[in-house]
Amino acid sequence: MVIEWLKIKVAPELQEEFIQKDAIVWTPALAKWDGFLGKEVWLDRTFPDQLIFIIHWQTKEHWQAIPKDYLAATTLEFNQQFPHPSKIIEAQEYQVY
Repeated sequence: MVIEWLKIKVAPELQEEFIQKDAIVWTPALAKWDGFLGKEVWLDRTFPDQLIFIIHWQTKEHWQAIPKDYLAATTLEFNQQFPHPSKIIEAQEYQVY
């Protein structure tokens, strides 16, 4: 299993809306692809303006097989649903042992 780890900066007062819109837009968009196993959202109480998204993939090949234009279109749709400032400030990839 491969983990896509994203740290996203979102104002604390907008985080609930961000998480809801992510569940409406991104989760179903990713779930259409083979290899998507699920997603978790972690709240970082040390940094209240940050969210951690943990996306589980069967393999890196499954994850990387998603076309860039599909990701761009999904990003556009999400930004229309959530027109507030947010930014991925860190991204990591982990292999589960």
